[in-house]
Amino acid sequence: MADTADTQPADETTGQPGTGTGAARRDTRDERRAARLAKEIGAFARAHDGAEGQVSYLGRKGARIVLVGGDGRWGDLVAPSHTVAEAAVAKAGITVQEDFDGELAARVRTGPYEWSRMAGIQLGGRDH
Repeated sequence: MADTADTQPADETTGQPGTGTGAARRDTRDERRAARLAKEIGAFARAHDGAEGQVSYLGRKGARIVLVGGDGRWGDLVAPSHTVAEAAVAKAGITVQEDFDGELAARVRTGPYEWSRMAGIQLGGRDH
């Protein structure tokens, strides 16, 4: 009985023998996602006198990018992975903070919408 060996490298996405094209497709897809998120981050920064951000894990859901504009307005985006989120903020060229506390959190300005949502949650919902 002759020994046989796989001569093709394993596909990183499936772990099965293959050409590795799945990994290349995933990398290309992640690059496109990061570019799309970077475009949205850039638009936010232009509209709000610049921006800083913070990236946090969401578990299997990916990562959350919280943005705080120079004018105190804030927003967030969700990336499919922490790697994609990090690539997006790097492409956008914004400053990224390690934590969402201290100076970054102090700059957030909430408006009537946020206050009504917070009050609605605490008081059992909005009046209809």
